[in-house]
Amino acid sequence: MQAFNNTATITDTATYRIQPQDLLQIKNLQSPKYIVDEPATTTSAAKGAGSTEGQTFLVENDGTVALPIIGHVKVEGLKRYDAAKHIENLYRKEIKNPIIELKIVNLKVTVLGEVKTQGSYALVKDRTSLIEMIGEAGGLTERANSKNVRIIRGGMKNQQVIDLDLSNLNTLSDPRIILKNEDIIYITQNKQAVRSTKVTGFSAILQPIILLLNTALIIYTITR
Repeated sequence: MQAFNNTATITDTATYRIQPQDLLQIKNLQSPKYIVDEPATTTSAAKGAGSTEGQTFLVENDGTVALPIIGHVKVEGLKRYDAAKHIENLYRKEIKNPIIELKIVNLKVTVLGEVKTQGSYALVKDRTSLIEMIGEAGGLTERANSKNVRIIRGGMKNQQVIDLDLSNLNTLSDPRIILKNEDIIYITQNKQAVRSTKVTGFSAILQPIILLLNTALIIYTITR
């Protein structure tokens, strides 16, 4: 298990470069439902065409995304902002004053442990912080240990474990709290919760033993 170092090659969402199989949510802010004024009918990659959140397009294995009117556009290797500007410039030749917004909607983190709502959460905003994500998960529970919060980063091959103390104000300016794709956030239990868990576990083990002893005692008493 590796300790954190500042030379890690994992990127946050602001510097993430688009890859094949990414899902891009693209909309023209001048026409929020669609990129163009009518639903796309020329591509099977579009989903949810009636949503004001925009249409969703898959980046193909060749690094392109198929878009209405302008066809296949190479986006692999581009950052989110650069891809949006590139697509906007292409549409500017075809439609009036497009303002293209692009989000990469398949990037996510997983939040586990002592938060109100555990689960996977999308990273659609650039530079989402640990604090923001804990808030999105409903906040810490009363059993949480805010002095021992872990971010597990880098997957199985390049795993890094980052221990953070949220009670320390300096943590708020720690660059490591900016979340990255596939981070796992784990909120540990506080000492009181750990003790309570141990007592509950011991009681669960002890109760069947006591029941067995009581049953044996009753049988012994009856057979005498």
